[in-house]
Amino acid sequence: MSRETDEEMESQSKRAQEATPGGVEEPGGRWQERARTQYREWTSPVRAGLRHSREWFDKLPPPARWALTAALIAAAAVVPFVLNHALGITAPYWMSIVTKMGTAALLALGLNVVVGFAGLLDLGYVAFFAVGAYTFAILTGASRYNIAVFNQVPGAAALKPEWHMYMWLFFFAAIAVTMASGVVLGAPTLRLRGDYLAIVTLGFGEIVRITANNLTSITNGALGINQIPNPHINVGSFHYDFGLNNAPYYWLLLGFIVIWIFLLRRVDSSRIGRAWAAIREDEVAAAAMGVPTVRMKLLAFAMGAAVASVGGVVYASQISYINPDSFQLFSSDFGSVIILAMVVLGGMGGFAGPIVGASLIIFLPERFRALGDSRFLVFGLVIIIVMILRPQGLIPSRRRARELGGGETRDASVYEVQEHAR
Repeated sequence: MSRETDEEMESQSKRAQEATPGGVEEPGGRWQERARTQYREWTSPVRAGLRHSREWFDKLPPPARWALTAALIAAAAVVPFVLNHALGITAPYWMSIVTKMGTAALLALGLNVVVGFAGLLDLGYVAFFAVGAYTFAILTGASRYNIAVFNQVPGAAALKPEWHMYMWLFFFAAIAVTMASGVVLGAPTLRLRGDYLAIVTLGFGEIVRITANNLTSITNGALGINQIPNPHINVGSFHYDFGLNNAPYYWLLLGFIVIWIFLLRRVDSSRIGRAWAAIREDEVAAAAMGVPTVRMKLLAFAMGAAVASVGGVVYASQISYINPDSFQLFSSDFGSVIILAMVVLGGMGGFAGPIVGASLIIFLPERFRALGDSRFLVFGLVIIIVMILRPQGLIPSRRRARELGGGETRDASVYEVQEHAR
């Protein structure tokens, strides 16, 4: 082979490597890279502002950070009052949407533990949501009442459930039952990886839904359970009925989200968080270094299930009715695939990302409801565009942003791994 031919082949190889970061030119790779480059140029001021804001926040002394965080929580708490003042007659409708965003954000934060922190693909997460909702409905006696009414049992009206203060303990009972179900699912299956684990969790989600549909003696089957009592607060002379008002449910969800983020930040900074990061990056290497991979993955499943159960209890108590069709894989509200899309769209491994992703996925279909079913086409196009231009998500963790954002990456030490979600 001549020298000119060798030089020509070398130049062609160099051009191919320059065309794509990995040296392999894929169909459509050039226009995607151009689109991402143009997107980065357009959004560079915004991203620079966010980066400087984060750096400024990190440099604040701890008391100032806590004060600013408390101010943000207080601002979120006054959202119902702002909506009532600004929107007038349409405020209840949009308040219901905001409350749905809160439920979605709680579910996304729970799934983020499994997918974002531990790196496990869970397609049956809605099953834990269903277990929490059904556990609460059964413990309150609403299920027994519906079964008695359907079977025309004499005196069935006397079984109609009413809220009592001890029913607040059912939140913890639902968490315990759902965590147990997460352990039951995870113990025999978490040795699987990747697609195999996804298929198993998908099957678990369908098993829960079909069981609820056929276990008529306990769940009332396809007819579902209604008359689930709304929460009350009766402390001394203070009496407050949640009723059908969306604002108290929003505040309840906001409280759970704040508590969960606080606890998760503590866990993420501990050995457990570092073990999750190691499993996500390379499970074989983590196991070789002595990380108990099965136990850590089981803990991630249990914690994610606990958060989903809380969301299920709030959901059941708010709408006062559940049935198996409310917990499908592709449900337009809280299906497993939709919850996973919230985490991926917002940014895995962080805290703000899943909240933003959940808010957008709930808000966009409602914003374009005037388009009818075509609004889902617009919704799908938005997701596709975001995933092409920003594959790491809208607000990813810093480590994931370095991995997928096209910037330079470097090997991190074991100590640096604990900073992956900050």
